[in-house]
Amino acid sequence: MTRRVVVTGLGTLNSCGLDAKTSWEAVVAGRSGVGYITRFDPKYLDMPCEIAAELKDYDPRKWFSKLELKKLDLMTQYGLVAAFEAWADAGLEDASGFDPERAGAIMGTGIGGLDSIEQTHTTIMEKGPQRVSPYFVPKMMANAIAGNMSIRFNLKGPNFITASACASSNHAMALAFRSIQWDESDICMTGGAEATITSMGMAGFNSMRAMSRRNDAPEKASRPFDRQRDGFVMGEGAGVLVFEELEHAKKRGATIYCEVLGQGMSADAHHITAPAPGGPGPARAMKLALRDAGVNPNDVDYVNAHGTSTQLNDVAETQAMKLVFGDHARELSISSSKSMVGHLLGGAGGVEGVFSALTIRDGVIHPTVNQEDADPECDLDYVPNTARESEVKIAISNCLGFGGHNVSIVFGRYDG
Repeated sequence: MTRRVVVTGLGTLNSCGLDAKTSWEAVVAGRSGVGYITRFDPKYLDMPCEIAAELKDYDPRKWFSKLELKKLDLMTQYGLVAAFEAWADAGLEDASGFDPERAGAIMGTGIGGLDSIEQTHTTIMEKGPQRVSPYFVPKMMANAIAGNMSIRFNLKGPNFITASACASSNHAMALAFRSIQWDESDICMTGGAEATITSMGMAGFNSMRAMSRRNDAPEKASRPFDRQRDGFVMGEGAGVLVFEELEHAKKRGATIYCEVLGQGMSADAHHITAPAPGGPGPARAMKLALRDAGVNPNDVDYVNAHGTSTQLNDVAETQAMKLVFGDHARELSISSSKSMVGHLLGGAGGVEGVFSALTIRDGVIHPTVNQEDADPECDLDYVPNTARESEVKIAISNCLGFGGHNVSIVFGRYDG
């Protein structure tokens, strides 16, 4: 008998809030977290994009000691803070509530410790290699987030990261789901984290002309599926979910947000950064996820879209949904969290997974803000600008990444 998997804990910090409750209230209200970059001066560096979705009022000293901060990259800090919230939310602070050898952490990040890499390069150039911190390597390595979670929460089960660009979090969740399904673990913390609002990260995406240059109105810059979209807005933060085997969760009286029903993965095999025309890759991922979940396409109520606000992605994802859902595509409610929290790259799916679970719990679909000028090629219902109360029994969360990676996760309402 296949083991069922449920979500029992949620944690996130992003540009709309430093916890799940605050950020969820913000996105339901349609409040954008995008503003001018404060971490460095983009004008001084002559960057065409001067905006990003930075965390606001983040003070790492609330969570970490001075010594800990010397050892933790910003990405790992974000992931741990979200994990602290998710772990407490799941009621797992009492170590007697689980077997450490049956508990794991599978996390996603697209790039890893970019902030540490950039700072260390500056140190080498200005002061020489002898001044490089002995903590540099364990600080910058992408797997530091999973390793640190294992140490902090005494997780002795599966422990690793996935790195598939913007699909990283959903790959992590897909594997966490399988780990529990296949009786490898009972609990798995999963999701993703990213911290790439650095001069190096922004310069790279600027050179690709991938980011919005709407510097005169930052909160209007991320506009998925809108005709006037001109690129994505960089975000940062983390989203962590506690996946748990159903009977294990029931036995300890855990709160259940929703059920994880299925996952699907595919590759475009087309281009390293551009999606395949027509959306066949994302369509295949969604079809596989629905088949895995045993869900008929017509039973899906909501899609949390990848929705980056780039010209090619938004069209390809729209085409993919039409391939999967046919006439039902026009009955779907679809929204993009990135319109408000920006694009967290490898951490995007974690935050969007948290929002998908809360959508099912609350029966409220957050809007896609800034969708003001309908693109004729993006002609579905993207819940423009205003949240919608709607019963959501089945939701899909999509992530599409550079490299042609596509991953869809199906969440469903848990009715006992």
